[in-house]
Amino acid sequence: MSVTNVEQGSPLTLPHVRIQPTKGLLDLDLAALWHYRELIFILVWRDVTVRYKQTLLGVAWAMFQPVATMLIFTAVFSVMGKIPSDGFPYPVFLYAGLLPWFYVSQSLSRGGTSLVGEAPLISKVYFPRLILPLSATIAPLVDLVLAFIAFLGLMAWFGILPTWQILFLPLFAGLAATITLAAGLWISALYVKYRDVGHILPVFIQLWMFVSPILYPVSKVPESWRTLYALNPVVSVIQGFRWALIPGFEVDFTIFLPSLCVVFLVLVGGLIYFRSMERTFADVI
Repeated sequence: MSVTNVEQGSPLTLPHVRIQPTKGLLDLDLAALWHYRELIFILVWRDVTVRYKQTLLGVAWAMFQPVATMLIFTAVFSVMGKIPSDGFPYPVFLYAGLLPWFYVSQSLSRGGTSLVGEAPLISKVYFPRLILPLSATIAPLVDLVLAFIAFLGLMAWFGILPTWQILFLPLFAGLAATITLAAGLWISALYVKYRDVGHILPVFIQLWMFVSPILYPVSKVPESWRTLYALNPVVSVIQGFRWALIPGFEVDFTIFLPSLCVVFLVLVGGLIYFRSMERTFADVI
């Protein structure tokens, strides 16, 4: 933009910023994400503080929910249902599976509704829209850490000491975050256009829980079905958490290959679809 200075008669060039969509579907514009990194921190901090503001137990809810679920499920499925746990104490076996699952379910719920929930912000201010599902994936990690502290108390109760394998726990937590980000990209973008997604999402999360080895061991799945079963990426996350946290827990690491392939395809496809829809978010939302 150029403006003429009337008094001096010389042109005065003013700085301006042009905002336009990028052409590449896989152009993530990482420089912009880094430039807006403080916004990611603000959104994560806001989600964490708002979640426990004006609550009786505060952050203790992050521990209470998985512990209460573990106690109820243990009574129903272990005491009454007699479901095996590969020779390990069922509460420890169950909680090790609930740890990543509560993170996946929470981050998927927040990430799937992150765009619609921030409609006023999207329609008024420019920022990389990818920040919203990304921050929704990061925020529940705080709950995961608090729930893990409660799990350490459960292990002490049963006299179980962690081994060196616990060092791999961040790797499996990162895999869980990648899974939820990949799914969140699809769901959040679809939710902008189709509001039915908001009704389907809770049902989808509930069904996903029962087709994942949380309440039962993978050994209960028939051999002929295990390759197909391994296409569920949460299977690798749960098995990885149990392998890292429970001494002596054995895992067939060949099940990780189908899961990783699915995660890669869903993530790349989600990025492409999200980028293709990003330029219309402000108009449709």
